[in-house]
Order: sequence, then C-alpha cells, then structure tokens
Amino acid sequence: MKIAIPKERRPNETRVAASPETVKKLAALGCDVFVEKGAGVAASFTDTAYKDAGATIGKDAATTYKDAKAVLKVQKPIAGGKDDELKVLPKGTIVVSIADPYRSEKELDAYAKAGLTAFAMDFVPRITRAQSMDVLSSQSNLAGYKSVLDGAAVFNRAFPMMMTAAGTIAPAKVFVMGAGVAGLQAIATARRLGAVVSATDVRPASKEQVESLGAKFVAVEDDEFKQAETAGGYAKEMSDAYKAKQATLIAETIAKVDMVITTALIPGRPAPVLVTAEMVKSMKPGSVIVDLAVENGGNCELSVAGKVVEKDGVSIVGYNNVPGRLATDASSLYAKNVFNFFELLFDKEAKELKIDWNDEIIKGTCVTHEGSIVHPALAHTEKKPASKTETAAEGEPATPKSAAQKTAVKAPVRKTTTTKKAPSKRAPAKKTTAKKTTKAAANKAAPKPKAAPEKASAKPAESKPETNTEPKDRGDA
Repeated sequence: MKIAIPKERRPNETRVAASPETVKKLAALGCDVFVEKGAGVAASFTDTAYKDAGATIGKDAATTYKDAKAVLKVQKPIAGGKDDELKVLPKGTIVVSIADPYRSEKELDAYAKAGLTAFAMDFVPRITRAQSMDVLSSQSNLAGYKSVLDGAAVFNRAFPMMMTAAGTIAPAKVFVMGAGVAGLQAIATARRLGAVVSATDVRPASKEQVESLGAKFVAVEDDEFKQAETAGGYAKEMSDAYKAKQATLIAETIAKVDMVITTALIPGRPAPVLVTAEMVKSMKPGSVIVDLAVENGGNCELSVAGKVVEKDGVSIVGYNNVPGRLATDASSLYAKNVFNFFELLFDKEAKELKIDWNDEIIKGTCVTHEGSIVHPALAHTEKKPASKTETAAEGEPATPKSAAQKTAVKAPVRKTTTTKKAPSKRAPAKKTTAKKTTKAAANKAAPKPKAAPEKASAKPAESKPETNTEPKDRGDA
C-alpha cells in the first residue's frame, strides 16, 4: 500500500508530516512510502535521510500522489488555484492533516465533492488512548516555549535578576494570559530564564497548575469563578459583572508588567480580545506583547499577523505558525502523532487499510467521507450564538459534547453536489424534543462501511471521554 508524504505548499509552513524515524516505522508495517523531493528540507530532514529510512523520493507532487491510498500532511490540501492538490488525489484517498475544520467550509465541501476521506488531526478527542495523537498539545507546547524566546528577542532588558559591581538589575515581570498547554510552557520557560511570572485563566483548576510552576495566579476568585468550569474542562460563560471585575484586575496587572504573552483560543470562533488598545497604552515603554492567537484574529487588539509592530512604545509580536519556527522538533512530534493515528487505520496482518468506524477516535476526527461532510460539530457552526458557546483555553482539540449536540440539533450536515450518497448523510432534523433530535443526529454522525448492516451503525461521536486526559501541567513536560 502506497503512502504519500508531500511537500507543504501553504505560506509559512516549514513542517513536514513524516520524519525519517516514522518513515522507517511505516516501511516496517509493509507500506510503500513516497516522500516528495525536498519535503523535509525546511525541517532539516534530507532526501537522503528519507531514502535511507526506506522511502522512495517522488520528483514532484503528481509522482508522489499517484496511486496513493493515504496521504499524510501537516496542513490540509489546497483546493483550487495553481497549487490545487485535489486534481491529483484519486477518489477515495484517505487524507490525514491539520484541517482547521471550523474555518474551512469551502475546502471541506471540495474534499467531499472530490470523494476524499479526510481526517482532522486537530479534532482528535481528548481521551487517554488518544494522548499520543494529540497534535494540538505537541505543537502548542513548542509554541509556548518559542513565544518567550520571541519576546525576549525584542525585549531590550535582561530576564533574570543580576547583581553586579555596577548595581543590581531587577528581574523582568512576565504575565501569561491563558494557562493551557502553550501558556503553561510559557510560564515554565519564562521562569527558567529568571523572570517573575504571573498568569491568569478562566478555569479554576488552572490555579493549581500555575502555582505548581512557581507563578502567581491572577483572577477574581469569587463564588462565580469557583463554578466556572464544566465537567469536560471547558470554561462557562461568565456574567457581565464578573467580566467587568476581571477586566479591571487584568488592566491593573498589565500596566505593571514588562511582557504579556497571550494564548487564548476558542474552537470554531475568533480569538477573544484580551488586551485592548487602552491597556497597551498603559504599559511601560519598552514592554512587549507576544500574541500566539494572531492567526485567529488575535488576543491583542493591535497585533498584526506575521509582523512585529510598535504601538505607544510597546512591541507587539505576531508571528504566524509559531510551532513552525521550531520546524525540526515540531515536525518530529507531529510525525509521531500522525503515525500513531495511522496505526488505527491499518491492519498489520493484512497490510492494508482497515477502518473501524465505531472507534471513538476515528469517528471524532473524520470530517468528510463518500461525498459528505460527516462530523456533527460542523453543521453550520458559524451560526452558533456567542453567548451560548463554551469557551476553552488554547489548544483544546474539539468542541465538547454539549456544544456538538447543540449544533446537531440546530441544523443537518450540509450536502455537497456529488451524486453518490454517503452512508452517514443525515436528513434535516424534524421539530421535536432536543433530546430525541440530538440522539438521532449523533447516531448517524460517523461514517460506516457500505456492507455494514443498519443496526450496526456507529454510536454517537460525542461520547463522554473516559477520563480527563489533560496532564496536570497541561503539556509542560
């Protein structure tokens, strides 16, 4: 069975979906691995290293993709334009990539129309068995580390306290907003550099995590805050009164620090604005803001994607694809995540693809199959009201169960223009109780083999995780 590893063609992408190490493992499974020429150059993986690991080097995309049963990528395939990858992908090809499904409606429609079975690695459910496949954690961990280094590069002072014959240099004060995987790694890195660190997050459980790393936790800790987290680890919508108190506290904190690192993201929504223009103006000259959410709109009102800008004497860092700025390590970790996921799709004895559509991880990541968009959380997500959406700290892999169910009730999965019916295509929901509609929509959300009898259809994709798999340090290891 042929597996294709193409060169990434999207702007700012330096990573590659396979390392020489994972190519060797894929070859050991009995797969014929084709790596496009130069695919790993930006990540310091040479064609010779891939060839020595057992891969065949494809001279171009067409050669690499030809007759491939599975394609492993970092970014989702390009649909349309001069670099259109769909025209060389055979119908029925399995594509594994970071798909950013909530913001890729047109592309998902194109994948479905092309007959691709697309799996989104950023939708890997947060369960114990899937930890080794969690690309959001592996990439966010590196992003948190690099954010501190990027901030230090434009900061015109030293981080640690230094006592010299000429006098004492005070340590830098760093404030991290969002204590998810990236945030906790940023805290640990800033602490290692000698900074005095404080952090905030809307989830009460994050307080212990922040303090365990030696940072001070900043939040209005009233009764509402103590009840602000769901069973799935997501943050509930806070009252306007609480938001006002918290905003005042954050504004006072930002005015006193030297560096702010923001990491907050909400699945399927623009990044929340945490640092306003007024807050930037209140900061000391020479201060720095590093916005890790800039590609999703930014946590800072004044950040610019792909640039370092200066406003009111404050440097605002907004680099794109921060994990890709550590391409070698980011590629190595991502490649291991993808290999671990691919093993779920592959029968080692038969040496061919054998997909168990009842597997919770497979159901949770499959976004298109046999002509349809099949994931229940992708039913008109752009229409979800903000007031009812559960927000999450950065790096959350997918919408929690409650949000996915609400989405399924509101609207059916969109149909594409293909004439072939998908086994999991859902009819528009009838007006009935939310409970019955949710069950009907969810039970048909996951694709199933053509030969499978109807009574053997998959269980809901949004099944409750077997346990909370976030490590206590949220990926700071």
